[in-house]
Amino acid sequence: MAVQKIKVISIIGRMDDLDEVTALCGKSRVFHPDDALSFYSDTSDFSPLNEENPYSEPLQQLKDALPFTNKKLKLLCSKDVAKINIKTDELKSYVEYISNSFKQLHEQRAAAQKKVEIYNNEIERISHFVGLDLNLDDIHHCGYIKFRFGSLPKESFEKLKSYNQNPYVVFFPCTSDHLHYWGVYFSPIEMVSEVDRIFSSLYFERTRLSDFTGSPESGVKVLSKKRDEEIQKVKQLDEQFNNLWKQEKPMCQKVYSWLTEQSVYFGIRSYAAKYNDNFILTGWIPEDKEKYFKHELDKFESVDCTFEAAEGQLLHSPPVKLENKKPFKPFEFFVDMYGLPSYDEVDPTPFVAITYFLLFGIMFGDLGQGLCVSIIGYLMWKMKKMPLGKILMPCGISSSIFGIVFGSVFGFEHALDPLYKVMGFSEKPVEVMKPTTTNMIIYSAVGIGIALVIIAILINIYSSIKRKNFENAFFGPNGVAGLVFYSALVVGFGGQLAFGWQIVNSTYVLCFIILPIIIMFFRDIFGGLVERRPNWKPEKWGDYIMQNFFEVFEFLLSYATNTMSFLRVGAFVLVHAGMMLVVFTLAEMSGPVGSVIVIIIGNIFVMALEGLLVGIQVLRLEFYEMFSRFFDGGGRPFNPIIVHNEQ
Repeated sequence: MAVQKIKVISIIGRMDDLDEVTALCGKSRVFHPDDALSFYSDTSDFSPLNEENPYSEPLQQLKDALPFTNKKLKLLCSKDVAKINIKTDELKSYVEYISNSFKQLHEQRAAAQKKVEIYNNEIERISHFVGLDLNLDDIHHCGYIKFRFGSLPKESFEKLKSYNQNPYVVFFPCTSDHLHYWGVYFSPIEMVSEVDRIFSSLYFERTRLSDFTGSPESGVKVLSKKRDEEIQKVKQLDEQFNNLWKQEKPMCQKVYSWLTEQSVYFGIRSYAAKYNDNFILTGWIPEDKEKYFKHELDKFESVDCTFEAAEGQLLHSPPVKLENKKPFKPFEFFVDMYGLPSYDEVDPTPFVAITYFLLFGIMFGDLGQGLCVSIIGYLMWKMKKMPLGKILMPCGISSSIFGIVFGSVFGFEHALDPLYKVMGFSEKPVEVMKPTTTNMIIYSAVGIGIALVIIAILINIYSSIKRKNFENAFFGPNGVAGLVFYSALVVGFGGQLAFGWQIVNSTYVLCFIILPIIIMFFRDIFGGLVERRPNWKPEKWGDYIMQNFFEVFEFLLSYATNTMSFLRVGAFVLVHAGMMLVVFTLAEMSGPVGSVIVIIIGNIFVMALEGLLVGIQVLRLEFYEMFSRFFDGGGRPFNPIIVHNEQ
């Protein structure tokens, strides 16, 4: 259970050296900066460094120019960036030049592309009337006749027959699609209002051609030529884009990397404080990096540094970095979901790893399906780098192990019988569906729950003593008092039910049940006395007694509910066997060929559904039945300044 040991480093020096110091801290990749002023009680002579970052504007300008190129820049490695020597004036000029160049080309291309779209729309508009032997110039200058171009729904075209008696309600179609006829109607100028009204009632949609000259066919040719010219212009601009990018990419890469690095390092200054002509910079580093920082900072004549163990700065909430062995590390994902431990808190990752591994296997015990889960987990991690994949791999192995115990291979409950006979067993160790075995599974699930609750309480006692929270360690419901009470109930009443022990008497009840309840009830008072708190007495005894009564009652109830929650462990063992029994029943009803298909689909369905449910239920047991007893999860992550991703 490991939280990486860290130290707080305080760096004091002259302002002239601050940039080099921040660069050193950033390049170390292990420096987590913190507000320097928060570490001092008297800050009247200190002032924060509220400075404008000189690198942010050109960096943002360069970033804003990149979308125009549809290209991406990658950070160079730190060694390559260290070789870059760019003067500030030259850098700003280059960023201005490259930004304007890309922007101008983009604007020109956007304008040309917009014209292409306009010409396409106009071509589409006039092409409906190609074949109409009319000169649009002549039509526009008609003084006594009005022409209307547009589309008419095919249903409406049929309705025109009802207007045969009106010589002016005539539509001349040119082209059509599956919904409309495209064409023209005309009317004498004195009848145009009436004719327009009739066609409007028939859902005629007008297409205005007042901006076109010549015939529709000649208009299409002219527009097509203009469109092709703009398309060619777009191609030329794309070529200019590509040539410019090919030419400037190496320099852009250098400028982008250098600006990014300098901007990040300059950002560290915002955590520092100024005192006259000196600076104070505070942060967190791993304990094993103390010598490195001391050696590097000793190169500065004006710079001095001090180191202090994080245990002495708990009020400042030291950041947390989990450090676990390879088998446990994937389960940090679940711990992070709940919340990181505080620096002085126990890391529950190994506990989660072991319990999740065992509980998942018990609840989802099947050799064949377990191997499939492991393979799926491996592919999830290998192909998509999904953290859940690294958890599924050991969980699948656990399922396979318990699948051997239960004798289940893809739901075939007796597939491993020959193996058991070779091993000297007359039958498989656990026949899940036997009534006697069912009772054993249920009792075992409760036993597992009791064991894990006790372990959770023991972890809390250890963690509380480590944090010097003696009230919680000895007098709380998850401390020694709660452990004695819970163990007494389990041993006394559970032993009587299971083994016939007759150990519960008045003395037993008084010492191991009533007394722990009283201690838990007055835990605040006892804790105050032990820790020598001046305000150990409650202000109002009536309110105190009422509040603690309900709290203790809730705690006592939680012992029962937490224990009974583990019945789901046994329930899922039975559910798995029951679901596969249903699958095989359906297979028997499906014939020789159909049975194979049903078994395959059934296994996939059971594996997906039950795997998901079991995964969620085990996680619920971890969070609610165990974490609630010993883990707060109020830590903050250790986030050192890292510019480059290389190791």
